[in-house]
Amino acid sequence: MLAAVLWTLPARRPGEDGGHHHDHVVALDAFEKAGVAELKDGQRGPAFRLRAFPGEGYASLGDFEHNLVVLNFWATWCTPCAVEMPTLEALWQEYRARGLVVIGVSVDRGAPRALLEPYVKHHGLTFPILLDADLQTSRAWRVTGLPATFIVKPGGEVVGMAAGAREWNSAEMRALLATLLPAAHHRPSP
Repeated sequence: MLAAVLWTLPARRPGEDGGHHHDHVVALDAFEKAGVAELKDGQRGPAFRLRAFPGEGYASLGDFEHNLVVLNFWATWCTPCAVEMPTLEALWQEYRARGLVVIGVSVDRGAPRALLEPYVKHHGLTFPILLDADLQTSRAWRVTGLPATFIVKPGGEVVGMAAGAREWNSAEMRALLATLLPAAHHRPSP
């Protein structure tokens, strides 16, 4: 499981209100409702350039600087990853015209085409898939468990993180992501 304490950015947890304790129930904000840890003092995520699947091209996070990015680290052997894949695809289909990009980063060692091709086809994935075959990028992002997903605002600031599977097309998640979408849509380069 991705330990939030390993991430250098401070996260606000449900119920925290800056150190003040109240006797009444604190209303949950959009991050909390969606089950995403909000990273308060956001910073740019580690840069990467990874091979795209199934082609021979490459892509980087910088290629999507004008988009809201849902960066999902996964593997073919990860059952919770398989469970959330349809919700990531649904999110991508619903919001891509509005500037959201789902990027799946496979951490399958060696990026075996014989495993990845049927997996992508079986799940009907059309969002960009990148290959982190040597795990260098997942280590830079401090991924210690799968799935691990980061929300990156247009401009590159990492504002949220989710450890474990989520329902990415839930009403709560859509409400959160709608507030972060770019003001004007730009097409990604790759």
